[in-house]
Amino acid sequence: MLRRDRLGSFIAVLVGATVVTLTLTLLASAVPQRPDRFAAVTVAVQNPDVTTPADPFPESRPWSTAEATALATRLAAVLGVEAAVADRSFYAQPVIGGRPVAEIQQGHGWASAVLASDRLIAGRPAATGHEVVLGAGAGIPVGGSVTVLTATGPATWEVTGLIDAARLYVADTEAARLAPGVRVIGLTGEPNPEAVRAVADGATVLHGDGLGRLEPRSDARDRWIGLQVLTAMVALSVFSSAFVIASTLALSVNQRRREIGLLRAVGATPRQVRLIVLREAGVTGLWGGASGAVLGLLLAPLVAGVLVDAGFQPESFRVGVRIWPVLAGVVMGPLVAVAGGLLAARRAAHVHPIEALRRAEVETRPMTRARWVVGLVFAAGGVAAGAATVVTDDLSALGTYALLGAMALIVSAAVLAPAVVPLVVGLILRPAGGALGTVIRESALAGSRRTASTAAPVLLTVAFSVFIAGNVQTAEKAYAERRAEATATREVIVPDGTPGLSDAAAPTGELRTSVYIGKTVMTAAGSPSGPDDGSVVLGESRAREFGVAEGAVITVTFADGARVPLRVSAVEPDRSASTGMQLAREVVRRHDPSALAPAMPLPAETTAAGKAAARPSAAETAEAQPSAPGTAAARPTAAGTAAARPSAPGTAAARSSVAASVGGRVVDVATYAREADAEEDRQVWIFTLLLIGISVGYGALAVANTLAMATARRANDYRLLRLAGATRRQVLLAVAGESALAVVVGSVLGIAAAVFALRGATAGFRAQTGTSVGLTVPWPVLIAAVGTCFVLAVIAATLPARAHLNAANPLRERA
Repeated sequence: MLRRDRLGSFIAVLVGATVVTLTLTLLASAVPQRPDRFAAVTVAVQNPDVTTPADPFPESRPWSTAEATALATRLAAVLGVEAAVADRSFYAQPVIGGRPVAEIQQGHGWASAVLASDRLIAGRPAATGHEVVLGAGAGIPVGGSVTVLTATGPATWEVTGLIDAARLYVADTEAARLAPGVRVIGLTGEPNPEAVRAVADGATVLHGDGLGRLEPRSDARDRWIGLQVLTAMVALSVFSSAFVIASTLALSVNQRRREIGLLRAVGATPRQVRLIVLREAGVTGLWGGASGAVLGLLLAPLVAGVLVDAGFQPESFRVGVRIWPVLAGVVMGPLVAVAGGLLAARRAAHVHPIEALRRAEVETRPMTRARWVVGLVFAAGGVAAGAATVVTDDLSALGTYALLGAMALIVSAAVLAPAVVPLVVGLILRPAGGALGTVIRESALAGSRRTASTAAPVLLTVAFSVFIAGNVQTAEKAYAERRAEATATREVIVPDGTPGLSDAAAPTGELRTSVYIGKTVMTAAGSPSGPDDGSVVLGESRAREFGVAEGAVITVTFADGARVPLRVSAVEPDRSASTGMQLAREVVRRHDPSALAPAMPLPAETTAAGKAAARPSAAETAEAQPSAPGTAAARPTAAGTAAARPSAPGTAAARSSVAASVGGRVVDVATYAREADAEEDRQVWIFTLLLIGISVGYGALAVANTLAMATARRANDYRLLRLAGATRRQVLLAVAGESALAVVVGSVLGIAAAVFALRGATAGFRAQTGTSVGLTVPWPVLIAAVGTCFVLAVIAATLPARAHLNAANPLRERA
């Protein structure tokens, strides 16, 4: 194989092995980490895992206070246990400088301080209601006061003690009121895990590395998102590597028909020819894999920092060196290279000696029967994947089907490209007159397979760039449109620096809580217009899942650990914005004191009656903020309560001012629809740019390599053009024209593959969201991808051509 051929394949494998080693190293390092809050815990006990299709990391089913107390008492008697603490977590967020503190969004009972080895550096523990222990970094001295947001609203609490960590502790009695359910019992000391398991009544016992399962759900979610990003990077890198190598070797075999024919003429068998091609690919792949593995290992720490900054990994993420990712990178090189060279090797083995010598320069049959079959099979696979996006109910599966469909259509377009080349060339250059246009047209038509091979990298670049960006934009529009349609209002109160809205910010907002039915956990909505106490409304899909109908009774475990039988009062059609289970708002608040509302629509016009309805009554206020046994200063004053209560004034400015005082912000419905998933959208776009960068990077590499190979191999053609009377300028224009034509062919095929794949994905989003979102073509990305390929192609082709012309003309005569 030519040295240039090997260089292009080597670089493709090098990049692929680098990405694979890097991403596998990061994946191997992305293991759950025990949070600092459980630094002193040696064994932890929690209920067995539950499952849900919508959340990869659901919280375990809670124990009730009575169950947790009884179990903790038994565990404390186990030999080696120093303390057995029922950990209680609830929403509590201090407000300092007029803004909620983002670092602290949970409170705990003071008994949990032993689980983190937190010790007072000043003051005393919180002993009564509305007393709090804070981190010294908050800047509030002992005896000072701080506003604390809970699910019922803001209140003034007294700081009784300080610790070194950025955490918030309250009295154990207050924690039991705010978090009656217990999900974790932590043990300190040196207990035997088997002895703990013997008295744990079937609960899950965590120790050693298993304590990483105690990590916050936000960290688990970040790791899961990072897993999807890294997995997609590996898949796209392997696919692109194989695609680039396949196109490079296909072009090489096409250009070396004379050499292969000579080998066949001197006695080489088809099997020997096939082995020659595969051996060259394997050796190149081995060197590229080994080099890429080393480079990937060196780059892993740098990329890890980028992932943490982008939110794809938690702050605790650290890179560890393991052997298997390095071995995988080394092995990936020859495997991908050989896989990419299989088709080229098969084609080389079928070359006959006399036929190769006779047809060394002119192709008479660019499309074989096998090529038609392969191309049409992949096209059918792409159509089937597009149809699967419509019937699936799983959002992650929708994205997988769409990506698989795009890959299948890209392969189909590349395989069928020689049949399309004459159509595209004839359409573009049929009107072209003159010697230059004729040379470009006839050269492309005479070498349809060569033109298709040089256009393949452009096809890959354009197709993936357009599909990935268009898919993301379509998804954003679909979900924003669904959210806007589900909000029949002009303005919405949304959280501002808080994980949700309290009762003070959204007194009539729909509360969200987790409920457990058997081993399944799901999100339930508590609505003011929900069913009566003791009843539940299910969506059709949820009713089918649980096998119940209207009038049936299901037993639900709430966040406080209470198991309550509920009658199914109605089964309604699924709605796009619905959780699938609706309860009365007071039921959710009774069983989950920390439940928050994700948002609250405001009526278009707030009448005096509406204001009164929106304002919580005195009784509600008293219930929401019960007076604590302690000093009067520890209780919220009447003025403070009134300030915390949204009066829903008529002007937008007044509403915004009131909302801001309780951790909310008033926005119009369009802004709400756009911002609801702003953080996820940001991560998705970073993910999108990474994938586009990989595809464009491989495409640029392949474009430059294939065009340089094609140009170098055709040096004799350029000399013949010079002998026929063409000037150097005309020859270079012909080379540039052929390169531009290859970009056009690749762009047309790439756009076609991407648009077909996007049509399937768009249909899936319509079915998932119930909206009429249309197909989105990302024109800026399309123009940038095509423009990049055009510039690279012209440069990669004309520079070698100019060098060959200079070598053939020592005097370097000017045109």
